[in-house]
Amino acid sequence: MYMKNSVLMLILCVVWCAEASEIRVVATVPNAGVLARAIGGDQVQVKVLAPPDRDAHYLEARPSMMSALRRADLLVAIGADLEIGWLPAAIRGAQNARIQPGQPAYFELASALDLLEKGKPADRALGDVHPHGNPHFDYDPVRLAEAGLVLAERWAVLYPEHAETFRAGAHHFMEQARKRLAEWKMRIDDPAPVLAYHADFVYLLDALNVQSLGAIEPLPGIPPTASHLQELVHRLAGEKGVIWATDYQPSQAGQFMARALSWTFIQMPIQAPIDAEADAYFNLIETWVNAIVHPNE
Repeated sequence: MYMKNSVLMLILCVVWCAEASEIRVVATVPNAGVLARAIGGDQVQVKVLAPPDRDAHYLEARPSMMSALRRADLLVAIGADLEIGWLPAAIRGAQNARIQPGQPAYFELASALDLLEKGKPADRALGDVHPHGNPHFDYDPVRLAEAGLVLAERWAVLYPEHAETFRAGAHHFMEQARKRLAEWKMRIDDPAPVLAYHADFVYLLDALNVQSLGAIEPLPGIPPTASHLQELVHRLAGEKGVIWATDYQPSQAGQFMARALSWTFIQMPIQAPIDAEADAYFNLIETWVNAIVHPNE
């Protein structure tokens, strides 16, 4: 009996030690979690705070978030104020000195990039604006990979024993991103311009050289009125286009515009599954590329 108990304790110790040796990473949204897994590989255990089918602008700080952040060794956020409504409160509630803003273990991916739409005034009367730039860069795989290269260097300083793993993971993700983007661009010929519900897709459209017709929202985060939709219909009548929305955005305005203009309305996820690896993320982007290539299917 003693022998059996000793063997059992040894097995439990091996399992516990293996789990304890993993670096605990918390990512704010699923696409950031994909990047963290790609860089960290077997050295990290990644927990994602935001569900993939929720708008990360409008979450609330929850006890489950604070619990995850309390145990975190590293925190990866999108930044550019995307999570401003809930992440600071969740960090305060976690009482974890390691992941406070300004500490090396806290990293905003946006800080590594030159963002589009920078310099807008921080005026709530103008809607859900982001003066530091549009935060939806994670929908451009190459831009996300560029941020990953910088993140890997930060982690390499904090955990030098894993530096080569982190760098190799980041460079592999970049290689995949560049290859897939080149393949997608070759498939696109005379694409229809895209009218989005919100300014989620500006980076993807920019990367694919597809024209953006702006957003249905009159101001970011402000639902369109009937008169505004009629103005859009009048302006776009006779033009070619397609209408996009994410799975968590209301569909009524997009469907109305599609009927009025005889365009196609497409609504799909914008975030990878919460536990996704890199392939699932790239496949998600490809579904939107297919919506450009075959908008009526």
